[in-house]
Amino acid sequence: MKPRHHLYLDDELSTQLEALAAKPGTTKSAIVADALRQYLTRRGAKGIEEALRIRLDRQGRQLERIERDVQVLLESLALYVRYQLTVTAPVPEPDRAAHAVGKERFQKFIDQVGRQMAAPTRTLSASREGTA
Repeated sequence: MKPRHHLYLDDELSTQLEALAAKPGTTKSAIVADALRQYLTRRGAKGIEEALRIRLDRQGRQLERIERDVQVLLESLALYVRYQLTVTAPVPEPDRAAHAVGKERFQKFIDQVGRQMAAPTRTLSASREGTA
């Protein structure tokens, strides 16, 4: 047995409820129960939405900082490459020994980057701590 409730509705709302309940297979109780269930569900969802909004805002700010840092790093790298290409004389094409040394240095550089990426601390974070 379901509990009985006595509700008072204004005339306009009562008329709308009567019109909906006039359809076959629908009762006033079912309509009111569905409406009340949806209302209560939305109220509970507002708390979840608020928590998600706060978290998404925080993540958005973190992504903005990461994007700024990446832009600084890319600009620094571009300036360094331009400087290096400006001050370094090109190696003559037939100088195979110089090309071999260059390839060896590049491979050592790539290996060092790999070791640093696998390490728990980064070069820039260590230098920041030293200056702080």
